[in-house]
Parts: sequence; C-alpha cells; structure tokens
Amino acid sequence: MKKLVYFSLLLFSFLSCEKEGEFTKTTTQTIDLSSAVLLKTGVFTTTSGISGSGSVKIYDDNTQRKLVLENYTIENGPDLKVYLSTTDAPTTFVNLGNLNPSTIYNIPSSVDLNVYKYVLIHCQQYNHLFAIALPN
Repeated sequence: MKKLVYFSLLLFSFLSCEKEGEFTKTTTQTIDLSSAVLLKTGVFTTTSGISGSGSVKIYDDNTQRKLVLENYTIENGPDLKVYLSTTDAPTTFVNLGNLNPSTIYNIPSSVDLNVYKYVLIHCQQYNHLFAIALPN
C-alpha cells in the first residue's frame, strides 16, 4: 500500500509539471519601444496576503504582440506563471510562461485580447492567484 501511495505521488509530480511549448515560449531580448506600438497598459493588484507591485504593457511589434512587465516585484512563490485570462480568475486562460520580470512574453496570434482581457500571476503548483491586471 505504501508503495502505491509513493508511486502515485511521484506520478502526480511528473504530470503536474508543464513543459514549455508553443504557447509558453518566452524571449529575453530587449523590446525596441521606438518601433513598437503600445496597445494596452494596466496596473497589478495583488490578492489577499500577497505583496507586490508593478504594471503590464502589451505592444504590437510589427506582426508580433508582446507582453512586458514593468517595475514588477512580487513576493516569492513556487511555480509562478503569467496567464492571459478571460476573467480575473484562472478558469479559462493561456499560459504565457514562467514569471520572470525581465522576460518579454510573445502573445500567440490566435489569442483575442478582447476576450483574454486579464493578465494574471498565478502559482500553478498550488492553484493560488498572486496578482491581477486589467490592461486597457
């Protein structure tokens, strides 16, 4: 019985890890703000018990839309992800990748920003929402 429990926990830990795929590819290049068009901007609000601050900007850089975090800080958490979401909760979302304030997140062309209006910082491992922004 103990072996089955340990095996189940091990299997769960492997299955709960998300591999970086098409929708979670990120880049660390510097965005050239002189050629990019600012589409939306918003300020993060943290959830209860979480400390942090910063803003989010979404740019159109020729044919690629990019999400940039500015002056962003958040208390440490495991497995923090950046989501584009249809609501202020992580129910229907697109995972843009691991949280890293120096990363520029590419937004897939298939994502409608009129539908996926919210930017969330979410702890995927423990299903805990850290911060919410509604860029306009």
